[in-house]
Amino acid sequence: MNPPLNESWPLGIVVTLAVGLVGWLLVRVGLAGIPGLLRRSKTAVDDLLFAAFRPHLLLWFLALGVVIGARRTPMPHEWFLIIDRAATAIFVLSVSIATASFLTRLLVQRAAPGLEHVPVNTLVQNVVRVGVIGLGVLLILGNLGVSITPILTALGVGSLAVALALQPTLTNLFAGFHITLARHVRVGDYVELEAGQKGYVLDIGWRSTLLRELPDNTFVVPNARLAEMIVKNFSLPGEEHGTPVNLVVAQGSDLEKVERVARDVAREVQRGAPGAVSAFEPGVVFTGFGDSGVQLTVHLRVRDIATRGPVTHEFVKRLHRRFREEGIEIPLPQRVVHLNPAGSGLDPGPGA
Repeated sequence: MNPPLNESWPLGIVVTLAVGLVGWLLVRVGLAGIPGLLRRSKTAVDDLLFAAFRPHLLLWFLALGVVIGARRTPMPHEWFLIIDRAATAIFVLSVSIATASFLTRLLVQRAAPGLEHVPVNTLVQNVVRVGVIGLGVLLILGNLGVSITPILTALGVGSLAVALALQPTLTNLFAGFHITLARHVRVGDYVELEAGQKGYVLDIGWRSTLLRELPDNTFVVPNARLAEMIVKNFSLPGEEHGTPVNLVVAQGSDLEKVERVARDVAREVQRGAPGAVSAFEPGVVFTGFGDSGVQLTVHLRVRDIATRGPVTHEFVKRLHRRFREEGIEIPLPQRVVHLNPAGSGLDPGPGA
């Protein structure tokens, strides 16, 4: 028995390719001007949404073409259900991946209201991806008629063995969540660890935190270790912070003059040096007597840790020049040794 005229394998293939061609033309030609229109909007959410879903449009049209084209072929009708479920699974998985991509981009760029204070790092992005794609997989299994309850039960039973086998990894994982949610250490902060390492936080991952020192050296700290350390954060509560500069002047110096000169130079640096906080009033405090002279500290303030070195550098140069002009001595370390010409008084021992 011959199939009807409207059902044949060549016709089904042609229909599938035709629908796929329509999708290709839509993606390549029809949507070519959309990015320019979206850039004119006041929000970046639509740009991120378009960028995340556009690569999947052609796949959706191909899946639709297979579903429509199959019905133009003489294949048995019971196969239609298999094709429909497979196309639906592909579509749901593709939408899940696109949604995960959109949400992670949204978090990174913080383009939507309310995301300004949401922590963004590799750990958070991976959690979003796994959560959205995992939900899509559960929907696919439900659509295929697979019971989800036994799978969840098996996962629950097997999780104990996995937890015991991966205890160090899970410890770092939950420590990463703790660090991220507590927000005492954030991506971009400049921190000093208890062991003395200093650097910018590049990323907080599922196992470790990545830090970059000012000389561009990178080191890795396990999350569990970082969560237990005493960490000094130079970026909290704000990027601005004080910069004390310790000095020593000779014992016989006029301290009133020393204070006036140091304060004048500090004001010049605060008002004119790049990176210094111009509105800050510097302070000069004498802190005590040292081995070589009188100790004092000049308090400056800089915009961030990166400008701390240049501002201190400029202050030391200018202050050294002014001290020399004003005749203020910066003493060298010295020791006074008293010699006893009558002898040291020590017992020379037998046979001396």
